[in-house]
Amino acid sequence: MYEAIGAGGLESISYDIAVDVAQIVAGTPGGAATAERIVAAAGLRARQPLDAASALHTETLLDGVQLLLLEVEGVPPDLLEPLLIRLGAMAEARGVPLIATVAPDQIDVALALLPAAAVLHCAPSDADRLGAVLAARREPVARLHDGMRDQETMRMRRFHEEVARIADSLSRLTRSELPERSASVRNDAMAFRMGTDTVETDAAEIRRVIRARRMRAEFFDGDLFADPAWDMLLDLFAAELEHRQISVSSLCIAAAVPPTTALRWIGTLNEAGLFDRRADPNDRRRAYIALSDAARRGMERYIAAVKRAGLSLV
Repeated sequence: MYEAIGAGGLESISYDIAVDVAQIVAGTPGGAATAERIVAAAGLRARQPLDAASALHTETLLDGVQLLLLEVEGVPPDLLEPLLIRLGAMAEARGVPLIATVAPDQIDVALALLPAAAVLHCAPSDADRLGAVLAARREPVARLHDGMRDQETMRMRRFHEEVARIADSLSRLTRSELPERSASVRNDAMAFRMGTDTVETDAAEIRRVIRARRMRAEFFDGDLFADPAWDMLLDLFAAELEHRQISVSSLCIAAAVPPTTALRWIGTLNEAGLFDRRADPNDRRRAYIALSDAARRGMERYIAAVKRAGLSLV
């Protein structure tokens, strides 16, 4: 039951409205309190938060729940893996959106054990938290105008538009939208091999580009040039040339933005088909990120096109 107080002497109006229910599982009281505050700001109702041990033994954890929030920081180490596996499996089976907030040293294990659909945060702002909760709601309820929510919606829309633009650019490169080639070229693979006979690159060159990009922060505010998607693409391409695997936490560092922003980009680029998430066959607690075949071809052709044009990589 909600009550709206009218302005100008109008009577109060009481009405009923369906409210989504969120279940919070937290490793610390502070984490639970933060999650409760964000849930309330999003217009949801929070159930009594549970600690890790209780969540592991509650069979009805997700009954009647539309959103699961997991505050992982502070969860005892011996409960961390079973908690992630159990809650991830329950959320996936029930189709309940899962938002997990982790500490920096928990990023790899969380990404490895939670389902791909889970939203992962690390040191998020209130805006990050609220945006994720609002985006996860299945059927948003009509509400009065709220400037903060509108700003968050626009920010997320711009974010997805930027990812779509990058994916489209790389896709065009992989579809051979380069200068006209000889009629004897019959497929993309042959065309690129012909180009790379004279246009080569190596990991050291890509690393120099990355270092040059980082040097801008020594002279200007680094936020002015934040470009996490391209920074991660460069880092993964260099790692591939070095025959190295890159963990999620390492890629977050390469993005040069706050961890939650980096994780959001990783998830969206993965959905866009530019990244592949690969499990470590020797350690289920670790996952690696690599370029997809399409992204790799796009990077190769971009670099070849830039060099043939006599330009510098940036």
